[in-house]
Amino acid sequence: MIVRAPGKLVLSGAYAVLEGAPALVAAVDRYVLADPERPAEHETEEVRAAIAAGALDRAVWFDASALRAEQPAAAGGVGGEGGTERRASRKLGIGSSAAILVATLAARAHRAGAPAGAPAWDAARIFADALAAHRRAQGGGSGVDVAASVYGGVLCCRLAPGGDLAAAPHALPAGLVIEVFASESSARTSAMLERVRALAAREPEVHRALLGAAAEGASAAVVAADVGAFVAALDRQVDALAALGDRAGAPIVTPELRRLRRVAAAEGAAFAPSGAGGGDVALFVGGAPPSAALLAAARASRLEREVMSIGAPGVHVLDAARPPHA
Repeated sequence: MIVRAPGKLVLSGAYAVLEGAPALVAAVDRYVLADPERPAEHETEEVRAAIAAGALDRAVWFDASALRAEQPAAAGGVGGEGGTERRASRKLGIGSSAAILVATLAARAHRAGAPAGAPAWDAARIFADALAAHRRAQGGGSGVDVAASVYGGVLCCRLAPGGDLAAAPHALPAGLVIEVFASESSARTSAMLERVRALAAREPEVHRALLGAAAEGASAAVVAADVGAFVAALDRQVDALAALGDRAGAPIVTPELRRLRRVAAAEGAAFAPSGAGGGDVALFVGGAPPSAALLAAARASRLEREVMSIGAPGVHVLDAARPPHA
């Protein structure tokens, strides 16, 4: 029996979600696989936190390779499907730690057994346990990646003052096109957040004003009725986050993304960091696929398109009749 949990993309509300603004997060069809019958080969900090809290009895085997970017293998490398030599090269910032934790919790809960016809596990319990363990291991965080892995689809998430995270299904505007790009650049989310927190302590009024502007854009994205309104709301957020990063000394919006924003704007689209930023994952968002000119500009900036679909189902048992990475 194999359980799989999806990764995620933060579409809107990064940073501002920590101040109570709504965030939009989408599950993507890149899955962590977990097998409760096989011994663990590696134990993540989040899984250790769940064990320490009593939410999990032990770690299990998992495969998170689908949440990594791939590049052509070096000469003599291992052959992939169809004879093409490929190798996993680097982790993508699409929520692998949350997906590993959720898949592990669900795999152990399912193995514990359930009455015939009953759900395989209590999703709300999996969410609560995963959220607590993930925050304990990472020293905080909104938990939107955990919500995406548990519930799937596209969610509107809002953090309450006490730390509870509410998540509800959300419909994006009709005709919205979202393409994912990744680069070899990366920045640790915790390091980015530390710099932003340092700005809040050093210049609280500046921090408040910039996050306020980002929050306004995040709220506008939630109520956007069409592609144009959504793109405009996203652009407002990126403007604010770029200024926030500049003041905090954090590369939230990298120089490469700033250049690609101008190219995308000429197509009536937005080009934005996903999540905490730093350049590893970015989104093209518009009413039509990116042009050849934009794709060329992205390649020139060392960003490659990563094929994935949004709105994937949340954690579930993999159909034994389907291949593991279907």
